[in-house]
Amino acid sequence: MYEDFARKLAATMWGDYDETPDRTTDTPAITQIDTLVVDGNFPWSIVTLETDTGVRGIGEAYPAPGVHEIITDYLRPVLVGENPLDVERLYHLMRESLSGRGSQQGIATIAISGVELALWDVTGKILNQPVYQLLGGKMREEICVYADCHGGESMVDAALEGQSSETYQPEAYAVAAREAVEDGYDMIKFDLDVPSGREIQTKARHLTAPEIDHKRRLVEAVAEEVEDEAEYAFDLHWNFSPESAKRLCEAIEAYNPMWIEDPLPPENTEAMTRLAEAVDVPILTGENRYGRHGFRDLLEAGAVDFVAPDVPKTGGIAETKKIADLADSYYCALTPHNIGSPVATLAGVHVGAAVSNFFALEFHAREISWWDDLLVREEPLIQDGRIEVPDGPGLGIELDWDVLEEHRKD
Repeated sequence: MYEDFARKLAATMWGDYDETPDRTTDTPAITQIDTLVVDGNFPWSIVTLETDTGVRGIGEAYPAPGVHEIITDYLRPVLVGENPLDVERLYHLMRESLSGRGSQQGIATIAISGVELALWDVTGKILNQPVYQLLGGKMREEICVYADCHGGESMVDAALEGQSSETYQPEAYAVAAREAVEDGYDMIKFDLDVPSGREIQTKARHLTAPEIDHKRRLVEAVAEEVEDEAEYAFDLHWNFSPESAKRLCEAIEAYNPMWIEDPLPPENTEAMTRLAEAVDVPILTGENRYGRHGFRDLLEAGAVDFVAPDVPKTGGIAETKKIADLADSYYCALTPHNIGSPVATLAGVHVGAAVSNFFALEFHAREISWWDDLLVREEPLIQDGRIEVPDGPGLGIELDWDVLEEHRKD
């Protein structure tokens, strides 16, 4: 029933859609699309796309409920039989087929993004070209990666187990910063929206003076530990009001952080603009924005210093490049958010390789000991805080499907 509905909707919304597309015998066709979830530090939603050439493409969608159903029930019947090389056309076809069902943002866009990554991978493999070449060529040979760090153990585990007394103290942040620097990273980031042992006005988004001082001491511990060995940034996860975010930024600006991330809830660009004008700390935001249209008002208003779209969430590889190009017209750097597997990470690498204003790519899985086991390669993907841009076709990686199956999440 869902397959028939998706085909009819696509035919209605997309004028040149044909249930049985005419194509020459030399034109490849999509034969199957599916998903699986790997149980990493987040549930990594891997997308597989098969073609009648025997070439398989891999993609990844941002972790979200309902992604599998959208891809298999709605997008699969629309795309099977289509030419995978028509990436841009198929991207618009997917958006039109889900028009009115969230294809502008949210879960539908996330699902579309995951398929779009797989389309680029399979296109590169069929044409025997790396994705960055299909995007216009390579601007740089390697990608700078910044490490998302935690104080002590994983922040998520600590929150679940209620172990905030040691995890969120300056000493733990200093230790974690030192470990990251010794691993080769010269850019690191920490969360500041963390427990201090005091009750705070979470619903009012207000920080008391002792709360602000606790967070200042966390920043101070990192700054004093690494000094000029690394740059450091801090994340607030949209949790505070303009007045509290302003006071916090003023308290830490002397430590010269790279940026403060998501200081306010993501919906109100005017509030973010006022904050940006009032503080001397650079602001990064964007992981909760979708497509280039979601970044236009931020850039026009001068509300952001770094844009951070998430590639398998905001619309995919081509849309992230368009966001980067838009940001470049405002002399704003691209710093993609990334909590994904090596697949999502390599998607960010190819975008970063192809745009002029790329700054750094996030890495959020240092605690996953089997991260590199997911890939068929002899050396670690990330070395000294850098990823060498792969020259192989497509995304330039090969997954170890046995390892994926071992960590597969039902």
